[in-house]
Amino acid sequence: MRAMAQFHWDPATYRSLMRSEVPAYDELQDAVAAATKEVNARRVLDLGTGTGETAGRVLAVHDGAFLVGVDESDEMLTMARQALPASRVELLVSRLQDPLPTGPFEVVVSALAVHHLDAPAKAELFGRIYSLLSDGGRFVMGDVVVPENPEDAVTPVDGGYDLPDSVKDQLRWLGDAGFDAAVAWQQGDLAVLVADRRA
Repeated sequence: MRAMAQFHWDPATYRSLMRSEVPAYDELQDAVAAATKEVNARRVLDLGTGTGETAGRVLAVHDGAFLVGVDESDEMLTMARQALPASRVELLVSRLQDPLPTGPFEVVVSALAVHHLDAPAKAELFGRIYSLLSDGGRFVMGDVVVPENPEDAVTPVDGGYDLPDSVKDQLRWLGDAGFDAAVAWQQGDLAVLVADRRA
């Protein structure tokens, strides 16, 4: 997508840009947060925190939770620090390919970040996420996907930086990592996948 193809975001315009590029942006974010409600989360990991949109919604669902967020852009995290309660978050500059923060976490979330990884890197990340989760923990990912019907591909993508895969492939990789995974929400070329660590 044009917006996501930019390596250096303008944090001040990021949210409005996302809403123009991804018409169902708020629905996706709401679906990600809603998919975490069934888990009693004390520690949450947010992969690709950006300006804190997902983190804020998840923290609102889990009143007593502490959230660790990672993003490769320090500028974006500066915006997130202004938006999120300082006593409930730790924000770290890091890429998804880097070692993840030390677990365990009851919930791991990611919105519109994992599609930047190629297929092998996605599968490898899913395995690392599984190892961070406590028994019964949940990984919720909301992202752009390759839809079954090509006419549903409405989110602009940049072939060099945006590397979405199908829901079917990602469910398989999640299963290979040890998860019980399913689709929680889907609209066009956006989907929210829920993956539970088998106790």
